[in-house]
Amino acid sequence: MDRVILVDETGREIGTSEKVKAHADGLLHRAFSIFILNSRDELLVQRRAVDKYHSGGLWSNACCSHPRPGEAIEAAARRRLREEMGFECKLEPAFSFVYRERVSAALWEHELDDVLLGRWDGVPDPDPAEVADWRWIAPDDLRSELRRQPSAFTVWFPLAFSGLVERGLIPEPERI
Repeated sequence: MDRVILVDETGREIGTSEKVKAHADGLLHRAFSIFILNSRDELLVQRRAVDKYHSGGLWSNACCSHPRPGEAIEAAARRRLREEMGFECKLEPAFSFVYRERVSAALWEHELDDVLLGRWDGVPDPDPAEVADWRWIAPDDLRSELRRQPSAFTVWFPLAFSGLVERGLIPEPERI
């Protein structure tokens, strides 16, 4: 049974919960979102496996998950990127944010989300139980897709992506 780390709004650990219960009850817990850029400044995005217990079939960042109790965010992020997408790269903390969004009639995402950023060129080897599809996309094309089809993306993805853009961590398109 997967457990998540419950936190208060400041990030102080206050206990643990079974993962599905935390999502059903909307309990604030620690999570992370990994964004990967290649040498052309394209972002790696994945479409979550359709059978995921929430947000199945939606597009999202390269990898997102929860640290295990007692596991540091950076170690958890490296582990899950390897397990989910089949590669490793250096990851740097970018920022953190708290959000609360309904993801189904019975489930909430209420997370303190640590966003990490990495650079990598290659072809991922994703776990099909986690990932239905993946692609590299230019940030400007991604912005257009988010405007045209917001419901095709996970609820946390535009929040984290916007945070990276606001902090200047996602390259802006060149102005002519």
